[in-house]
Amino acid sequence: MPTIAPSNDVFTLVNVFAVPEEHQQKLVDVLIDATEQTMQHLPGFVSANIHASRDGTRVVNYAQWKSREHFEAMLNREEVQPHLRKSAELAEGYDPIPCTLLDSTSQSS
Repeated sequence: MPTIAPSNDVFTLVNVFAVPEEHQQKLVDVLIDATEQTMQHLPGFVSANIHASRDGTRVVNYAQWKSREHFEAMLNREEVQPHLRKSAELAEGYDPIPCTLLDSTSQSS
């Protein structure tokens, strides 16, 4: 589980995929498989969290890499390409958003 805090010096990318409802779970499965089989073994990988919208039309991947350079190097790796293609085939649109965390608040249980 990632620690999300402004003090973490990581490159964060929030990927928002628009999907037809019938493809949401397939895309979730592709992203989980990509993370487990490939991404987590690449240099600079920190974490990935996959979220499915309750209305079935979006999938969000909150990914962290040690640096933007690590993230960009991942995009050019041959073993990543099949995962990227599968994601693109299932999604109607894709909006990658590089982010900087400015504040974090959580409730203790």
